[in-house]
Amino acid sequence: METRLQGVGVSQGVAIGEVRHMGTAAVEPPDARIEPEQTARELGRAGQAAAAVAADLTARGTLAGGEAQAVLEAQALMAQDPELMSDVERRITAGSTAERAVYDAFAAYRALLADAGEYLAGRVADLDDVRNRVVARLLGVPIPGVPDSDDPFVLIARDLAPADTALLDPSLVLGFVTEEGGPTSHSAILARALGVPAVVALPRALEISEGTVIAVDGSTGEVVVNPSAAERAALARAAADRRAALDTVTGPGATADGHKVPLLANIGGPADVAAALRAGAEGIGLFRTEFLFLEGEGSGSAPSEEAQTAAYRQVLEAFPESRVVVRVLDAGADKPLPFLSPADEPNPALGVRGLRALLAHPAVLETQLRALGRAAEGLPVYLEVMAPMVADREDARAFADACRAAGLAAKAGAMVEVPAAALRARALLQEVEFLSLGTNDLAQYTFAADRQVGAVSRLQDPWQPALLDLVALAAEAAKAEGRSCGVCGEAAADPLLACVLTGLGVTSLSMGAAAIPYVRATLAKHTLAHCERAAAAARAADTAATAREAARAVLAGG
Repeated sequence: METRLQGVGVSQGVAIGEVRHMGTAAVEPPDARIEPEQTARELGRAGQAAAAVAADLTARGTLAGGEAQAVLEAQALMAQDPELMSDVERRITAGSTAERAVYDAFAAYRALLADAGEYLAGRVADLDDVRNRVVARLLGVPIPGVPDSDDPFVLIARDLAPADTALLDPSLVLGFVTEEGGPTSHSAILARALGVPAVVALPRALEISEGTVIAVDGSTGEVVVNPSAAERAALARAAADRRAALDTVTGPGATADGHKVPLLANIGGPADVAAALRAGAEGIGLFRTEFLFLEGEGSGSAPSEEAQTAAYRQVLEAFPESRVVVRVLDAGADKPLPFLSPADEPNPALGVRGLRALLAHPAVLETQLRALGRAAEGLPVYLEVMAPMVADREDARAFADACRAAGLAAKAGAMVEVPAAALRARALLQEVEFLSLGTNDLAQYTFAADRQVGAVSRLQDPWQPALLDLVALAAEAAKAEGRSCGVCGEAAADPLLACVLTGLGVTSLSMGAAAIPYVRATLAKHTLAHCERAAAAARAADTAATAREAARAVLAGG
């Protein structure tokens, strides 16, 4: 019998197929005890297993590239986190086996989040995956993962670990559904990057039996169990219509009345350029250069000026006569670098990260700016360079001065990720030439909600009216100063929210390449005035959910 279930759609498209369930988690190890003379051996086993898992995650990240690489490299750091490993060592010294010590140490940290009483998503799923991988290696059992199948299927899981999501084969995995997670969880972010339809936070998803046919609508969040032939046909027609709409709307991004909204791509390096070009990106709105620093030996020391120049030039050559916005190294918090990040910060997210770290190590910034200048020499490209974690005019001035001192012939800009920067945007624009809103971090700092903690994920929703207010403030300041103000956070990848951001006065939108055709087609349906009315309706709401519905109602009303 046909049943309709409602989750949260996080990646556009429709998938219809038979269900396959994710492999179960690693078995809890027995609570066995060891003799004191076995302590050294168990300590060695734990360290070797953690190192092997970290190496595997890093290798998977290098293979996947793009968004996945940053996520998996962060997971690799978790596998050898000094505090967690210290707890593991303490438990082994007290008599636990290596596998039991790992299991209990990770469980203790997980419990801190579970006590919050909300669905766990994001970083907790990452933590569980690292634990399962280390324990499985210690027990000598297979690591759980995506099931083998000769035929395409829809994957269902409690949550998907980044290591599994990153390497999904879209020709086999038609779409996926998770019982946990949220719109900013890593599984959602990577699903959008892959272009795989996905629904998260679907209650009782695991109760859907293996082999059942389901239809997954990643746009609406609806999952239809045992759809009738008529329903399948209707969904297939709807999906075909959406694809046809994508094919008919080409060229630069614009509203129905011709208001231009350049659609740019977020990339992590040269490997992501091909997808951006296929999607029709009008340039690059966020080049995350930290990936170059995190690769291989780059995690122990900064890559040479020559290595940086070569990587930057590959990207710049791919976009002649186009805008390429490069974010200088954004290290710290969940992307620590030993040569740059303080090791003893009590709260790295609020410490020396981003521009603060670069100003504390001016030689690293000077080398990067010089490499960017060399990479752009002789190329017909519009290079722009922006600093992360700009808090005030003093920060903006310091960055602009550094660009001038390096002789960089490029526009200097500031990322708006801190509420203070949005509130005083006009002051920043006295020093720099453009703004770019990083909505993920801006939400984190606005709501005091760590973007890695699933228990507070509702506060990471980019539809939060307070966040829209800050976006409007920055956009209005840029307009008053005759400057541009783009969005390069995850918010830009939501076609409905893209219309609202346009209505708030944002001048460009940058996103994962897979989202560009959907955003282009949606913008083309609505006039600028229509987008402005939707933006006003969203800001007038009190919650993220009501803001989304208010905007949808306005845009649906024509």
